[in-house]
Amino acid sequence: MTAPAPVTAAPHVLVRCRDLVRPALVAAVGRLHPWVGEMAGYAFGWCEVGGSPADAPGGKGVRQALAVLGAEAAGAPAERGVPAAVAVELVHAFSLLHDDIMDGDATRRRRPALWQAYGTGPAVLAGDALFALAVETLTAAPGGPGALRLLSAALADLVHGQADDLLFAGRPWTGVSAREYRVMAERKTGALLGCAVALGAALGEAPAATVGSLDLAGRHLGVAFQLVDDVLGIWGDPAVTGKPVHGDLRERKKTYPVLVALGSPAGPRLAQLLDTPGHAGAAAALIEEAGGRAAALAEARRHTARAEALLAGEPLASAELRGLLDYLVRRDL
Repeated sequence: MTAPAPVTAAPHVLVRCRDLVRPALVAAVGRLHPWVGEMAGYAFGWCEVGGSPADAPGGKGVRQALAVLGAEAAGAPAERGVPAAVAVELVHAFSLLHDDIMDGDATRRRRPALWQAYGTGPAVLAGDALFALAVETLTAAPGGPGALRLLSAALADLVHGQADDLLFAGRPWTGVSAREYRVMAERKTGALLGCAVALGAALGEAPAATVGSLDLAGRHLGVAFQLVDDVLGIWGDPAVTGKPVHGDLRERKKTYPVLVALGSPAGPRLAQLLDTPGHAGAAAALIEEAGGRAAALAEARRHTARAEALLAGEPLASAELRGLLDYLVRRDL
């Protein structure tokens, strides 16, 4: 994927949507038990352990922006998408808390992961509270019951994808196909991105066909997003990604570039390198030589094109929504 011209609209829309959603998100977290609320604040980067204010790096706010833009794509005011934005942000935080525990990841956004900072039991409790709060937030919104059905379906897919991801880790290097990985990525990453924009549209009273089209566009975006993450996880700049170079290889992750290369004639040699500590650099070079990097970026482009085609069929889908898609799949490449 060649370096594009800088996309300036996407960071602006992320800030616009974050500023709109933040008061409602803070108010929702404020309804939690004080200790659980403190843990939620830590997860969002608002405070340190103990509750003192912090200016820690939080997430980009992609899902909440998609929810707001989904409402606007339905022809509704941005404010109609705020409950959806709060719900998906809470669910995303919940999923990250549990993912870090399951994967044994000790850090999140350059800080100790919540389970490291507070303990595993408290982190599980905080995740459960965020999930319950997401359901409560949607239930209280106009049109909430229908929106809740969308969220439930997305969560079922997310759990399915996470289960596959955990099972993949126990298989041999050649025991996972690139196709299986794409299906897992759509469920684990794409389902919530699709749900975010669809929820906003649903609360904006969009027709069912529009809600479905935006959901599918978000799912394609999610797969593209994951594929770009896979590339950055091997070849990304640590100063930008916050992860060590070749980090995914050292953690023995079966990402898309790795699986493509394992299916090439270089596969046996690559498997040997991946099983030998200290050879991550050589493995990365072989993956690139075998076409793994190029294949991942080409697949990301295909999913991006499908998402763009779906958005083109929605006359109220804004340039900001298209710009956000472009920004997310071309970041830091």
